[in-house]
Amino acid sequence: MSLVKLSIKGISYSQTQNGAYALILNEVDGERKLPIVIGAFEAQSIAIALEKEIKPPRPLTHDLFKNFAERFDIVVKQVIIHKLVDGVFYSSIICERDKIEEIIDARTSDAIALALRFNAPIFTYKNILDKAGIYLKTNPADSDKENQPMDDVISNPESFSSEAESGRAYIKYSLQELNDLLLQAVEQEDYEKAAKIRDEISKRES
Repeated sequence: MSLVKLSIKGISYSQTQNGAYALILNEVDGERKLPIVIGAFEAQSIAIALEKEIKPPRPLTHDLFKNFAERFDIVVKQVIIHKLVDGVFYSSIICERDKIEEIIDARTSDAIALALRFNAPIFTYKNILDKAGIYLKTNPADSDKENQPMDDVISNPESFSSEAESGRAYIKYSLQELNDLLLQAVEQEDYEKAAKIRDEISKRES
């Protein structure tokens, strides 16, 4: 299976009462976006890593892991999002020490938080992007919106639901209705909602 490189577009607030966040990944050589629902702590950790000027007074958990790894000459080489089951993404961290490579299982949010700190590339498999990627229709009127910075994700930490929760509110909808809701959510840039609808569609089509 071929790997597809991803970049981070940003983090958007959930528009639901769950208080979750959506991490938006871009296909580097394409137009698809991969929204992943993550928790408040991981959202803050990723946001801090993206904002190079923000330095927490004490190391966060992911900073501690990086300091620990560097002390023992462990390098994170890359992160691979390798599986999608019932709306939950599974990832592997590829590490190297003394030219020996090790693969460590990790939650996707943790893996990406570490990838940012090690400047490591992020990949997924083509079949996962085919299944879970979302195409955005672009037009000139939206170009300025696309270049606007994301809202400050650190300012209002919220409680969040489990990453495993996805699509339960959409069980009553037909497949056609779900596809219509997905298009509407994407147009409104509600990526967290779009991710849950997409996961419900994927479960029915699998």
